[in-house]
Amino acid sequence: MNTHRTTSAKYRAAAAITLATALATLLIGCAGEEEKREYAVPSNLCGITVNSEDLAPFLPAGKDISVRDKSYAGAKGCQVAVDKKLILTTAQTWLEEGRTTAYFAARQSFDTPEQSADEGRFRYSGNQAFGKTQKCVDAKYKQELYTAIQAEGSEHKDAQAMKRLIVVYTEEVEDSAECKAGAE
Repeated sequence: MNTHRTTSAKYRAAAAITLATALATLLIGCAGEEEKREYAVPSNLCGITVNSEDLAPFLPAGKDISVRDKSYAGAKGCQVAVDKKLILTTAQTWLEEGRTTAYFAARQSFDTPEQSADEGRFRYSGNQAFGKTQKCVDAKYKQELYTAIQAEGSEHKDAQAMKRLIVVYTEEVEDSAECKAGAE
C-alpha cells in the first residue's frame, strides 16, 4: 500500500472539510447581520399624525426616508419613500355623498380588502386600508371625505396594524383643515 497516496488523500479530505466549515461560518455570519433602519420613523404624514409604532413594521431598513406631499385637485396625498423607493402612500379623497368605503377601496386598489370594521366604515388587508370620515361633509358639493393608506412597496403585511393605522389616521383627518374646509 502506498502511504504517500493515503496521507495525501487524508490531507485533501481534511482541507476540504476545513474549507467547507469556513465557508459555512462566513455565510452564517453574513446571514446573521441584519440591515438596520438608519432613519427616524415619522409620526406625521404630511400634516396628519400617525402612530409610529404601527407604521414602523411597514418601513424597511435603509438610510434615508422622505415624506412628500403629492396632492392634486380633489385629493390630498402623501408619499413615503425609503432610499428613494416608494413604500407607502396616504390619500384623502372627496367623493359624492352616499358612497361606501368598499366603493372607494375598489377605485383605489388592485385587490379588494376583505376585512372590515365599524359596520364597513373601514376596509383593510395586510398592506392597505381605507376609511370614511364621519363628520367631513361638504354640503355645498354634496361630498364626503375618505381616507387611504397603502403600503404596496412594503414586504410586511399585518392586517391588525393596518386597521389601527387607518382608524387613527381617519380620526386625525376629521380634526384637520381639509375636513373643516369642506364643512364650511
